[in-house]
Amino acid sequence: MSRRLLLLRGIVLVTAILGLNYIVWRWLFSVHWSAWWIAVPLVIAETYSLVDSLLFGMTMWRLKERGEPPPATPDQTVDVFITTYNEPLDLVLDTARAAVAIRYPHQTWILDDGNRPEMRDAAAELGIGWITRSPDWAGMPRHAKAGNLNNALQATDGEFLLILDADQIPSPDILDRTLGYFDDENVGLVQTPQYFVNVPESDPLGSQAPLFYGPIQQGKDGWNAAFFCGSNAVIRREALMQIGITRYVHEIGVGVDRALRSARSVLTAARKDLGDDEVGVRKAIDDVLYDVGRTRREIARGGALLDATYRFQTRVAEIRRQLVAADLQLVSADLDLIAELDQLAGMSDQSLATVSLEALDRATARDLSPLGAIEAVEALIRAVDVDRSDEAMPVMPMATISVTEDMATCMRMHGLGWRSVYHDEVLAHGLAPEDLESMLTQRLRWAQGTAQVMFRENPLVQKRLSWPQRLMYFGTMWSYLSGFAALVYIAAPVIYLTLGVLPVQALSTDFFIRLVPFLVVNQLLFFVAANGRPTWRGQQYSLALFPVWIKSVTSAFGNVFLRRDLDFSVTPKERKEFAVARWDLVRPQLIAMGALALAGVAGVVRLAVGQASWLGTSLNLVWVVFDLVIFSVIIRAVRYRGFEPPDSRPPDPSPSDASPTRAVAPARQPDRQPARQPASRRGSHRGER
Repeated sequence: MSRRLLLLRGIVLVTAILGLNYIVWRWLFSVHWSAWWIAVPLVIAETYSLVDSLLFGMTMWRLKERGEPPPATPDQTVDVFITTYNEPLDLVLDTARAAVAIRYPHQTWILDDGNRPEMRDAAAELGIGWITRSPDWAGMPRHAKAGNLNNALQATDGEFLLILDADQIPSPDILDRTLGYFDDENVGLVQTPQYFVNVPESDPLGSQAPLFYGPIQQGKDGWNAAFFCGSNAVIRREALMQIGITRYVHEIGVGVDRALRSARSVLTAARKDLGDDEVGVRKAIDDVLYDVGRTRREIARGGALLDATYRFQTRVAEIRRQLVAADLQLVSADLDLIAELDQLAGMSDQSLATVSLEALDRATARDLSPLGAIEAVEALIRAVDVDRSDEAMPVMPMATISVTEDMATCMRMHGLGWRSVYHDEVLAHGLAPEDLESMLTQRLRWAQGTAQVMFRENPLVQKRLSWPQRLMYFGTMWSYLSGFAALVYIAAPVIYLTLGVLPVQALSTDFFIRLVPFLVVNQLLFFVAANGRPTWRGQQYSLALFPVWIKSVTSAFGNVFLRRDLDFSVTPKERKEFAVARWDLVRPQLIAMGALALAGVAGVVRLAVGQASWLGTSLNLVWVVFDLVIFSVIIRAVRYRGFEPPDSRPPDPSPSDASPTRAVAPARQPDRQPARQPASRRGSHRGER
């Protein structure tokens, strides 16, 4: 064990002990219940921050520094995918030329979701492949980048895939430095950092993520939870195809099982209305009920869905024919309902189980004859679309449950037992946003995608993941809730300085001897983990973007649970030139800054006239000043007018250059970086992305 890791573990233990001591004391002895309306939100926010800090500490507990990678095994087949939609032609071709120059034998493909003839012709001139959507996608959900990749997977056959965003210039040795990890047959993914060449040293938009693409991913790697970040990664095709097939079988199985459970409810309700003299009809329904149970058991044991459902439908059809012959006069009364159920069977929905539940509601809305009940059962089973006619492809290896495909795909990969590797070496250089609006659009999209995954496939309930893996994924998702905590942390000093309402019982010695050591050790943990990497800008944006984090969670919640359209935009592809500064983009932050500043003035006035204590006022003024320093990055971001490269830049690389660089093209943003790792206001580190 390295000295650094030993030191980290010691600090993590001390942080956990001090943090738990503080927060338990706060809940039991320090909450100012007479001012519960601010006291309770504050202690909840502090509890959130402690959990955030503990999750970060757990990540650092198994930080893995892999060092020199194993040599690449020769004769592997590799497809290099360059994903694009409407990026400038020259930008994509720069990446394509660098991809062609990769030394390890491979096939390069441009995945052109814009279906542009000029891109096809340019790819042909370079002698590389060009793939656009097949006709099967016409009129079907496209699933953005995930759909683009899924379409390409069906048209290629390489054992491994190197996935690059359109702006990510790869190094010629990127495959030589990553393929060796796949000698372990359990490795499904190797992720490398994302680094941006059009970012000034001051990084006014917080584009670089040195903490995430370093200690945080290394820590996750130690728990086998380093995840796919959308680009600059090599993936084993077998792992992706297993994800797609397993997911297909699971979703169809869930749909069939719910349909069968709904069928049992319909049949049970119909059986209750039978008279004592209807022995033959009762036996027919009992036979169908038995077949419902037998089919569910067969599927639960791993039986083939198609075979099980075909046998069930054949048996039900035979019983229906017997009932028709015995009781034709009951058919007419149920024709309307049967037609309605058949219409439901033709509906398309992302959730296979929804159709069955809707059909059950319809079927139980009125009394059914025995024949009507059996017809309803047939309609319920038909409602499960085994052929996935609502999708262009029945099998979708890349996850399509969110606006970002990477985290959900990798979480499913880990759930199937595959391992991931984080190789901490910059092997591709990309372009970051160069204006505030593009940056905000990008961050919102990342956050919304992560929140969608949290709501749809909460890692804490994924039984195939180990508990450390569940917590590693949950920690990233949890961090986006920091926007709500930030509101409380902003409001608390404003309320005290203007109204004199203290959310704690008293600013006593007990308070300070518990809080101060925890804050100091927590910041020490953050400092040691960073290991000299610049992280201040990331800490600023973790608080300054609180409106983005709040919007991401609320909009994702509305999309997943309330079926609302997701209010998001794809990241703009070119720098926007504004005649005036776009202060409207940061209105909530400006309001917060104004409230803090005015509260500071009010606090000084109240202190001068003897209406406030010196200790309380001083402490909250320090808090106000610190928050204003954090928010000051917003002023700089609004005024930023894009990257200005030095007068002398190296020329575009030749294929023989070892480390490709590029002159900065129009500001194309990478589709996604990973979600923010913990970034809380108090009692936690202020992590990056």
